[in-house]
Amino acid sequence: MITTRHLSLLSTTLLALTTQSLHAQAPASQEQAAADTVPTREEQLGQAQVVARGKAVRHNAGPVGGFTITRTELFRAACCNLGESFTTNPSVDVNYSDAATGARQIRLLGLSGSYVQMLSENVPDLRGLAAPYALGYVPGPWMQSIQVSKGSASVKNGYEGITGQINVEYKKPQAEPQGEFNLYGDSKGRIEANFDGNLRLGTRGLSSSLLTHYEDNLTSHDDNHDGFLDKPKVRQLNVMNRWAYVRPRYILQAEASVISERRRGGQTTHQHAAATSAPAADPLYLIEMQTTRVAGWMKNAFILNPSHGTNLALILSGTYHTTDASYGLRLNNADQRTGYASLLFETDFTPQHKLSAGLSANVDDYLHHYRLTQQATAPVTRLDASERVEGGYAQYTFSTPDDRLTLMAGLRADHSSLHGLFLTPRLHLKYSPSHAVALRLSAGRGYRTVFPLAEYSYLMASGRTLELPRPQQESAWNVGTSLNFKLPLGGHILDLTTDYYYTLFTRQIMPDYDADLQTITLHGLDGHHSYSHTAQVEATYSPLRGLTLTAAYRYNFVRQYTGGRMQEKPLQSRYKGLLTVSYKTPLELWQFDLTAQLNGGGRLPANGIEGESLRFPAYGNLSAQITRWFRHMSIYIGGENLTNYRQPSPIIEAAHPWSTSFDATQVWGPVHGAMAYAGLRVNF
Repeated sequence: MITTRHLSLLSTTLLALTTQSLHAQAPASQEQAAADTVPTREEQLGQAQVVARGKAVRHNAGPVGGFTITRTELFRAACCNLGESFTTNPSVDVNYSDAATGARQIRLLGLSGSYVQMLSENVPDLRGLAAPYALGYVPGPWMQSIQVSKGSASVKNGYEGITGQINVEYKKPQAEPQGEFNLYGDSKGRIEANFDGNLRLGTRGLSSSLLTHYEDNLTSHDDNHDGFLDKPKVRQLNVMNRWAYVRPRYILQAEASVISERRRGGQTTHQHAAATSAPAADPLYLIEMQTTRVAGWMKNAFILNPSHGTNLALILSGTYHTTDASYGLRLNNADQRTGYASLLFETDFTPQHKLSAGLSANVDDYLHHYRLTQQATAPVTRLDASERVEGGYAQYTFSTPDDRLTLMAGLRADHSSLHGLFLTPRLHLKYSPSHAVALRLSAGRGYRTVFPLAEYSYLMASGRTLELPRPQQESAWNVGTSLNFKLPLGGHILDLTTDYYYTLFTRQIMPDYDADLQTITLHGLDGHHSYSHTAQVEATYSPLRGLTLTAAYRYNFVRQYTGGRMQEKPLQSRYKGLLTVSYKTPLELWQFDLTAQLNGGGRLPANGIEGESLRFPAYGNLSAQITRWFRHMSIYIGGENLTNYRQPSPIIEAAHPWSTSFDATQVWGPVHGAMAYAGLRVNF
């Protein structure tokens, strides 16, 4: 007999099925899952408000190594979008791809963000044309949590995650009805306004939410006086509508979103003309992009046998993305159409034996009209590219009755219209001899198809000749281990985590700056291998009530085949040190956050960036924020890059952008100086 309690547990389980990997990334308890899907619990004490925000960062409970960033952690910095949500995190770096377009990329395990599979509610997302600027398409106030897996992830979501997966969970329409309004402004002239609200429609389990975002850069800044905007002027309108229908035996979730963005950068004045008071013969070098993105998905989940967790889910998604972009006289007007379908089946034979299996299909179609030269009379070339991939997977999970040992093994078989049949094996092991110790081991393979003109469009912000290959497939092996300790220290718990990951590429496409000073070539390994070693240690400790300290150190050793030989990956910091301090007053009316980073030096490409130096130096970075909490609102002020450190010359030959020596793509450090900001959140 199915009781009310069983139905409640069943609904929660099925929601987890359709929004995250059940056994790999699910929260450790029912209470933790609820904390991510309902508003923060509040207690009113007199005229004050005490907010129970819970743990800011949670380690994954399952065999897949990783962590979940909750809204509590996101509040510690002005996370205006996904790219600005990792300020306080030691594992994930976010760097500018170039100093002119504003393109940014995540770096995980010492490698670029193209090797991280991006997911929205566990649906593959933000690929291809969206990749260079995707981190700006996810507003921070919309996010409920961010789930990060390191190394090989589950095979459920596909074969693309080589160094990990990042899954964004948005605010849920089925949560308690509420609304939130967020205003933000900074000293660089950027303003943002966000609104989100949800409501329940009747008593039949139907609910809906609306999320809106607007941002604009009102002023122009050229703090290093090189004649180029330090940051492009971006105007974006982003709207999302979400629906949920929850019944005992069926759950439907759906989402539709539209993004319209205009991006303008480049020269504001001729540097050489301004310095000499002489008229400039060349026109200003301008970068302009107009982007429209329409996306939607639908999840259907059917509960077949509640007692054995037997469920069937169907996921459908589609995206249309168009960008008209110009880099001086270079053009890339492109369209991308993506379709995705996935059928998932899960069942528990016993509490110790679980099976997941499924089928999937993905279609990517690209249409480019491009010109790779700075000659206005050069013809515009048309390029059509497409790939269709069909596949299936099976994943088995075994755990001992005491949960000390968990084994998860998965295998995918996929067929690509471009590359034929390929297999993706992945294995995860977790061993916990006690509640205070957890050892994880992982190994697996990953693949991805590179569409160069879509993913590396920011390379057009250079005077160098571009050599772009046809679409090719990359493949790599990843093995890793992590060890987590919870040690009693001074009456409190020290949370200590160490991990190591090794990534070996058997096929890889990468930009080569070293082979020819006048050319940027995207080429393969030519029979060689490239690899990365990443080791990290992280410690979190709360010596006093309300005070949380986190210290971390990460070392990257990345070697690639560039310039005809194996050498250190350019523009990559060798190490990173992080220290964060967070303090909440006893009634949690005030919150103080401080983050300090030390980024190690690294190799510059063969032509160099700063004079004759072939290495860039280590540099520090400091950010801080103060938050005042009220009953239905909060006010926050803060600053970023308070050390005011900037890469001295992020744009090579900025005074001569029409020359072949011009290059804005060799960025290794901050491109703009200190910045102050303030914001207001109102809940109702």
